Parts: sequence; C-alpha cells; structure tokens
Amino acid sequence: MSLEYGVVVLAAGMGTRLKLDVPKPLAPFMGKKLIDYALSPVWGYFNNSKSASVTLVTGHKRELLESYIQSGYPEKKISFAFQEKQLGTADALKTYFDKTENSKSTEYTIVLCADTPLLSVDVLSKLMDVIKTKNLDAVAATFKEENPFGYGRIVRKEKGFNIVEQKDGSEEILKINEVNSGVYILKTKFVLENIYDIGSNNKASEFYLTDLFKENYAVEAVCFEDKSCFLGVNDLFQLSVAEELFRKGIAKKLMLENGVILKNPSLINIETTEIGKGTIIEANVSIDATSKIGENVKIEQGAVIKNSQILDGAHIKAYSYLDGAVVHGKASIGPFAHLRPGADIGEESKIGNFVEIKKSKLEKGVKVSHLSYVGDAFIGDEVNIGCGFITCNYDGANKHVTKIGKGSFIGSDSQTIAPVEIGEDCFVASGTTVTHSMANGAFAISRTKQVTKDGMAHRFIKKK
Repeated sequence: MSLEYGVVVLAAGMGTRLKLDVPKPLAPFMGKKLIDYALSPVWGYFNNSKSASVTLVTGHKRELLESYIQSGYPEKKISFAFQEKQLGTADALKTYFDKTENSKSTEYTIVLCADTPLLSVDVLSKLMDVIKTKNLDAVAATFKEENPFGYGRIVRKEKGFNIVEQKDGSEEILKINEVNSGVYILKTKFVLENIYDIGSNNKASEFYLTDLFKENYAVEAVCFEDKSCFLGVNDLFQLSVAEELFRKGIAKKLMLENGVILKNPSLINIETTEIGKGTIIEANVSIDATSKIGENVKIEQGAVIKNSQILDGAHIKAYSYLDGAVVHGKASIGPFAHLRPGADIGEESKIGNFVEIKKSKLEKGVKVSHLSYVGDAFIGDEVNIGCGFITCNYDGANKHVTKIGKGSFIGSDSQTIAPVEIGEDCFVASGTTVTHSMANGAFAISRTKQVTKDGMAHRFIKKK
C-alpha cells in the first residue's frame, strides 16, 4: 500500500442556520475558520507524516473553500472531492473514493467533520489504538448526552452495535443517551466491501455512513467522557459556545502548563498558547492566534494584540492596540498607544500615550512619550522625541522615509518633511520643521522671531 491512512473531512455543508455568505467550514472561529481547527488534530496526530493523505469533500460554494485551503496550506498536499448533491454521509464517502487518487489503496480511512473545531489529537490516538489492538473493521467515537435530541443513538449489542438516527428511532431507542459523534476510523477494505450496498431506505431518504455499523460486525463504539470535544457548530449560538470552551481550554493550559498569570480568565480573549511563564495578563485583553508573547511580560487591561510578537519583560499598558508589531525586551508601550504593521520597537524603548507608530524601526532606548506619529522611519539608539512630533511621510502619491541618528534630541511640536535624514547627536529645537538633512552634531531651528504687542489682545478676544 502506498499510504497507510486516508483522512476524509466532510466539508460540503451549506450551513444555512449560520446565516453567513460563506460555506460552513469558512465560518469565523477564534481568529481563523472552522476548517482550520477541524484540520488541526490531523496535523497534530500525523505530525507531518507522509503516510497520510487528506481530502476535503466539498459542496456548497466549493471554490471559496478550495481557494482558502490552497492559499492557507501551500505546503500541505490536500485533495478535494466535489459532492454534487447532498445525499448523505455515505454518499460523501463514496464521492471521496470515486474522485480521489489512491484513496482505495490506503489501509485505514479516517472520517472527520468540518464543523467540530474542538476535536483533539487524543481522540484520534485512542480510536486508532482500539481499532489496531482489537483488529476491528471500524470504530466510532461516542459520548453521553443528557438531551440527545437530534443525535444518532448508539444501540449496543452482544457483538457490535447499531447507530439509529433521530428520525428513524423508536420511542424506546430515543431514550438512549449514548450518541454518535460523527468521527470514525475504518479499515478501507471493509468500507469498500460494504459502502456501495448502502441504501436510502430511511425517513430522510439519505445514504447513511452509520449503516456500516451493524450487529455482529467487527465494530466498536468507543465512549468518551469529555463530550465537549465533539461539539458541532450549526448556528452562531453554538459557535459562540464552542469559542468559549476553546478559550477556557487555552486559559487552563496557559496557567497550569505555561505558568501565565491570568487576572480574570473569564474576561480575557486569548487565542494563542505561545505565551511565556511569568507573564501577567489583566482583564479584557484580546490576543489573537498568530501572536507570540515572551516571558515576564505585563499586559494591562483592555489591550488588543494581533499578529504581533512581544519579547521578554516588555510592558503593554492599558488600552494599547498592536497589529503586526514587534516589541523587544523591556520596552514599554502605552497607555493608549497604536502600533501598526511594521512597527519594530527596540529594547528598553518607551512609546507613550496617544503615540502611533507605523512601518518604523526604533532601536534601543528610544523615547516617544506622547501625542506623536512616527511612520516610515528609522530611529537610532537613545533618540528622545518630544510631544507632538510628526513624520510627514506622504506627499499625496508616495511614502518617504525619515532617518534619525542615535543620540539625537527632537523637540516638541517638530516635524520632518520626508525624505530627510538627521544625523547622530543632533538637536532639533521645539517648533522646528526639518526640510533638509542634518549632519552629525548639527542644530536646527526654524521658528520665526516672536513679536509682542502690549495691550493688543483685546482686539482679538471675542466675548459673548
């Protein structure tokens, strides 16, 4: 056999109840999409193993899903099989076998759903261990549900078991609270010997994959205590419930395994586990899945961090907004600072309140303390920038660069008209507009002489 495992992700659903303009697998979830989290346990279990192939069975708006997967996972060899009509899960699996190269030559077929974002690697590991240890033809993951309405019921027999769908269950069967999760591992040979014989003689007139599980077959239902990992997303409320459970799992891992101090876990939206020990995160902080936080960082209340990297010992003060930024060790940001894409803040630098930084590299010890804009700039070590400084970097058509050498002092209410370069150890007096480059050690001042007219103020002050 060329491949040991074939992974099939059922992703053809329309997701009508989600009321979105995209197919269900592309519903937003924790900063990514549902399909990203459905695929996550696959990558985790096989760990880049070449012994597995992955195929998505697509349907509604398949071009959107296929485009997303191809652009998001260029290094993965993911195939697609288009299910033209939604005729049931068995029909979806037949579509996979009929349209996917080498699918029939695998030893095992793993069937997953695109709308179960909390599924863990541990589930796949346990199912695989059971099917191999007991030499079974198929295993299905099950769980107990207090309100099992809508789920297929697990009817256990002396040997094997049946799965009876909600619409087809008798009053007695519908009292059973062990239900089907929709996650299966099957021997491919067993599937091929039986799947083409499955009929649609049921109340939904669909071809059910669950018909592969029958009494006296070498199949087993593996019941899991933690039902949360099988939570499916069919509407926006269920999506919010799944996200809440996911966040709780991340918070637990951060505190117990990483040593992160979360001041109020229930009021924090964290999507990444890449946060170092000793870091303190206060309430109402939002950190997306693409961000990385070092050790002993402090992130104060209300900060928003997206696609950013914060290194050891940095301090992100209250209500700062970071997007696509890098903050080096022991730097201080905020409060109320805005770091836009390309902001690279050097070690021990200070970015104060109401400061905006965009596409600029600041070296060690730079101070931009308040009410300033720095864009398209290179700022050297230990530069001190006063209040109200602006890099005038846009001429209406193009962006231009400002360079300030190390050790320079830029007075308050100053501007640089880019492109311009200020040398090292320069002094720009307050209220100056720098229009020409300055050599090392130069002093610049462009204020006009103050003229004072005693007693003239009354001519300009207007009173009601």
